[in-house]
Amino acid sequence: MNKLTAMVEGGKRLGHIKSLISSKIKAGVTPREIDQVIDDLIVKGGDRPSFKMVPGYFNATCINVNSGMVHGIPNDIPFKSGDVVKVDMGLFHNGYHLDSSLTIQVEPVDNKTTEFLKIGQLALSRAIVAARPGNTIFDISLAMQDTVEPAGYSVIRDLTGHGIGKELHMEPYIPCFADPHTKKNILHENQTIAIEIMYAMGRPSLVEDSDGWTLSTQDGSVTGMFEETVYISQDGPIILTQAN
Repeated sequence: MNKLTAMVEGGKRLGHIKSLISSKIKAGVTPREIDQVIDDLIVKGGDRPSFKMVPGYFNATCINVNSGMVHGIPNDIPFKSGDVVKVDMGLFHNGYHLDSSLTIQVEPVDNKTTEFLKIGQLALSRAIVAARPGNTIFDISLAMQDTVEPAGYSVIRDLTGHGIGKELHMEPYIPCFADPHTKKNILHENQTIAIEIMYAMGRPSLVEDSDGWTLSTQDGSVTGMFEETVYISQDGPIILTQAN
């Protein structure tokens, strides 16, 4: 099976799992329960959770709440009303990885948070549009930064999106801000990348929690993250992990 066929199939599977998960994130449900559901769905489909293939990590997902940004280990603390929950998940299908994440606000929703999440989704959409042959990583990053910062939020500078395929994380790395050094990273046809917007309501500085994995905002501000695996075709970007 060639790369595109495998990644299209895997992307549809992960997108379907992502669509099922949104409705399950409710007050009283725990991150560990969500992780188990995703793990079971991946394995039932005959695939492997990509994150369990990372040395030293033993969960199918990373789940972060409120100020948590990335790498959160699923725990038994129930979600509360108003929590902002980020679920990051990966799937390994026929030799290729797919990676995607979403952010959900536990009902009842807050208008301020709703607007914050809309900006993140818009930033990702604009970044994906820029993922065309001949454009650069700089173009993708600029689209994210130019959407998030004028809205009054901060893009995270310590973390990046990444290339993806035979490996979960590979070059090129895709910052959420326009780094001039990435102007030389020209995008090409048949490339697959995981574009992710990571941003905060407050300042972008992150600190590592005592678990050795979770990174959270230093000022305690709420974060958001949206990610899709994208295939760059001759005619432009194709989202492989879109919810369905």
